[in-house]
Amino acid sequence: MVAMTGTGLTDEATYDRTRLAQWRAGQARGDGMSRRGLLRLAAGGSLALTAFGALPAATASAASPIVKPLPPELFEVYGTNAETRWEALSGQGYLTPVDRFFVRNHTSTPSIDAGTWSLKLFGTGLRGAPTADRPVEFTYADLLRLPSEAITAAIECAGNGRSHFTGQQGQTVAGTAWKLGAIGVARWCGVRLSTVLAKAGLTRHAVDVLPEGLDADYVTGGVNLGKVRRPLPVAKALQDVLLAYEMNGRPLPPDHGHPVRLVVPSWVGISSIKWLGRIEVSETPLVSPWNTQYYRLLGPGYPAEGTVVTRQVVKSAFELPWNAEFTAGGRHVLSGRSWSGNGRIRRVEVSTGDGWRRARFVGAAADRGWQRWEIPWRPSTSGSHTLRARATDIIGVTQPDVTPHNTQGYLFDAVVRHPVRVV
Repeated sequence: MVAMTGTGLTDEATYDRTRLAQWRAGQARGDGMSRRGLLRLAAGGSLALTAFGALPAATASAASPIVKPLPPELFEVYGTNAETRWEALSGQGYLTPVDRFFVRNHTSTPSIDAGTWSLKLFGTGLRGAPTADRPVEFTYADLLRLPSEAITAAIECAGNGRSHFTGQQGQTVAGTAWKLGAIGVARWCGVRLSTVLAKAGLTRHAVDVLPEGLDADYVTGGVNLGKVRRPLPVAKALQDVLLAYEMNGRPLPPDHGHPVRLVVPSWVGISSIKWLGRIEVSETPLVSPWNTQYYRLLGPGYPAEGTVVTRQVVKSAFELPWNAEFTAGGRHVLSGRSWSGNGRIRRVEVSTGDGWRRARFVGAAADRGWQRWEIPWRPSTSGSHTLRARATDIIGVTQPDVTPHNTQGYLFDAVVRHPVRVV
């Protein structure tokens, strides 16, 4: 493996602190970004959102921004985004079927022909410093000829659970009002990014890679931020990042990144860039709006410049609709799933209003996936009831009762109060 400056920057929080300091010192590059703006963010405290703005909820375009069918029994649609309904996962097995896997788009799903597509790599971190105009290129057929690898992993939007800041904690947040369905677990197959970087001529001086999508430029507040892109340290890129071209045993569908997307295990979902088109490999540290302007924890309890959104937190969800109905005196089995960015789930406890009981695990679990569980329930009284599930992960982190507020509504991990009715 190639040695490089910055080895060890595989933890996103450490990486963020390092790059933010370098950006302030003028040592990092962010094309189209104002260092003055970032300094205003650092100095502004409560004015941080005025300086940079919150990522708004997406609005629908005239044509549907999502290609696949979105039947209301499977999805709740928010403009360019579609959330999986949890009841649609009941009885579906471990992997999320493609037809009910959530969709997170900044703009609209593009139509890309795999036969004419190519991945372009360029930058000072490659031998000969190929330019964007004269890059190193890999066709779809080239990737298929390289050694393949498959991993089972979750991809989850950083704002998953955002609506509960308002609905459960009474706090105002910005962004798409996801409930808990902005997550899916799939079997991804493709080529290690490290394999392609080695073939492209990675040098020992490379420190960052900047993957970029092929969807339309993202424009907000009249400002064109360009293509969706978010840098990764070379150390993480060489560790476990996948250039995926298959999802659950079939070629990637359009809404999920066809022909090739990144899968970045344990990092927040925005890092797993869809419709991958270019990768800059640089010996200069890189930043983008998607790790300085957006995807940061901002608010009174955080530093003025915010804290980067990193790996996901512990969550649990019932495979039930909101206000599901049960028969009094009947025997029911409550099922759900729990997951954590820290790894496997150690235990899940469920409360139906009469104390916490431990749920039984169902089936095996992947390290970077979720754990299915179930527990019996025989309600004796009719009326409104509240179900709660809380998980503890492999490192001992348990879901809290309250999530600390952040203005953009990221990383909600509190125990969700799920209302049901007994009739």
